[in-house]
Amino acid sequence: MTLKTSDLCDACDQALPCALPFRGWGQRRAFAGDIRTLRVHEDIALMRDVVNQPGRGQVLVIDGGGSLARAIFGDVMAGVASRNGWAGVVINGAIRDGHEIDGMDIGVKALGTVPKRGERTGAGERDVAVSFGGITFVPGRRLVADDDGVIVLPEGLTEADIRIDDVVAATAAYAAGPSR
Repeated sequence: MTLKTSDLCDACDQALPCALPFRGWGQRRAFAGDIRTLRVHEDIALMRDVVNQPGRGQVLVIDGGGSLARAIFGDVMAGVASRNGWAGVVINGAIRDGHEIDGMDIGVKALGTVPKRGERTGAGERDVAVSFGGITFVPGRRLVADDDGVIVLPEGLTEADIRIDDVVAATAAYAAGPSR
């Protein structure tokens, strides 16, 4: 059974949903992994360095300050990230090359697209707590994403630790309404 962010939120009150209207790209419409972070402003250099490292199923969370003026991720880096074993990328900002990324074995969540590439100065921070969408993304914590959104699980928990059977059954019973 594939876990859904909605079921995880119903079963775990401490699961924190990111309140941003992400769009999704890539063949992995749902993905999960331990968080790595970047804080950049319209700059791609640090991101390039990180995705060239072994991903080991992690999710790269990039706080681009919500900027839609320059893309901070595109098809070339999506290909590198996929080959290096990254589960996905979550971006508080823009990407480009969405059509090409849709054909790749990676999950990408971002606010939108723009054709202009980011700068390459190397400015920014890596592996620091970043906050957007009403939550804080802490390196090492577990992130789960699907078409409904992005959530961060409580410290020390993975999606496999959260029992969803009861909430799924309760939702189904509620949807069925009173029997007559």
